[in-house]
Amino acid sequence: MGQQVWTIGDTLAWCREYLVHHDDENPKLSAEWLLAAATGLTRIELYMHFDRPLTMEERDVLRETLKRRGAGEPLQYISGEAAFRHIVVKTSRGVLIPRPETEVLVDVVLDGLADTDAPRVLEVGCGTGCIACSLAKEAGAQVLATDISPEAVACAQANVEMLGFEELVEVVECDCVAEIAGSFDCLVSNPPYIPTAELAELPHEVAGFEPRLALDGGPDGLAFFDRLITEALPLVKDGGLFACELHETCLDEAARRLREAGCVDVKVTKDLVGRDRIVSGVCRDLQ
Repeated sequence: MGQQVWTIGDTLAWCREYLVHHDDENPKLSAEWLLAAATGLTRIELYMHFDRPLTMEERDVLRETLKRRGAGEPLQYISGEAAFRHIVVKTSRGVLIPRPETEVLVDVVLDGLADTDAPRVLEVGCGTGCIACSLAKEAGAQVLATDISPEAVACAQANVEMLGFEELVEVVECDCVAEIAGSFDCLVSNPPYIPTAELAELPHEVAGFEPRLALDGGPDGLAFFDRLITEALPLVKDGGLFACELHETCLDEAARRLREAGCVDVKVTKDLVGRDRIVSGVCRDLQ
C-alpha cells in the first residue's frame, strides 16, 4: 500500500488478494472485517462508500491489522471482540474465543431451566464470560463463574462490567471449584476437551494463538470432565441440571460416565453443523 490514493473499493480488493495468498480460509470476510474496523464503517457501509479515499491514519491501522491476520491471528483477537448470541464480548490473547457451537450449550441450559425462577448457576471455566453473561441476560440467572486463568478472569470481569451484569454474575479465580460452597440449580461448563493427540492437527489459527490450557482435554478429552463429575457435580441440587460441551468423539463415553455418577435423563445434543457436542443430565441425590 504505497502513497497513491487508495479508495475503499481498491483497498478491499487488494486486501482480499493479499489474504488469499496468505491462505486465509475466508479472505473476503476477513478483508471486510479489517477494513470496517479501520474505517469505523459497517461491512455494508463499505460497499456504499466504494470511492471514499482512506485517510493516512486508517491506512496505518489497516496495514498493522492486515499483517496480523496474514500471520494467522484470529480476527477476534485483532478486533478485541466477539459476537455471542445476543451480546458482544471483549476478547484478549490468552482467553478462549467464543464459538457458535457454544451457543447451543446455552440453549440446552435455557431449556433445562425454563421452569426455574432466578436460577443459581455455577459455570466452571468461564473464559470471556460469554456463557455467564448470556444466562444472566436471557434467564435472569445468578451465576458464579470460575476460571483458573487470571487472564480469563480479568476478561470475564471486564465483560460483566461492560454489559452491566455486576448484580447477577460473580467471577472467581480458582482451580475448578476449589473453596466454592453453596447449592446450584445448574452446573455448566465448556472445559478443555481436545484429546491431546489431536492438538497438533488443529489449524494454526487455533493452535498458534489460543491458550493450550483451554484446549487440552488430556488423552481421552475427558480429563477435566471427570473433575467436574467428582468435584463440581455434588454442588448441584437434587433435580438440577448439568450441561457440558465436549469433543464429538467423547460424547458416548461422557454420557456413560454421567449415568454412572447418578444422573438421569442423560442426553447428547448436536451442534449447529450436526455433530454431537453437548452432554446433559439431571442430577439425583448427588450432594
